[in-house]
Amino acid sequence: MTANRKHLNLEIIQSNLSEAIEELETLRDLASTGELNEADFQVRLCHVYHHLNFAWNIKHVPTEMYAKLTKSQFKRWGKYPSKIETL
Repeated sequence: MTANRKHLNLEIIQSNLSEAIEELETLRDLASTGELNEADFQVRLCHVYHHLNFAWNIKHVPTEMYAKLTKSQFKRWGKYPSKIETL
């Protein structure tokens, strides 16, 4: 790691990725059994995106700050990242 690179908070990243994966697995299971409706799909997929966005946006945030996050931070960190390279 170079001096200019910040430390990744792997604990927070892992936690949010686990939440997203769990929700994706639920979506897959509901779809495979034919029990998925559009409203449930939208809500659950928004939940997935929220955790993926959080994982990216808080990748350098100390756990202590994450544990005391404000409503404003929650809203900001849950949004699609503005500083992510698009492919």
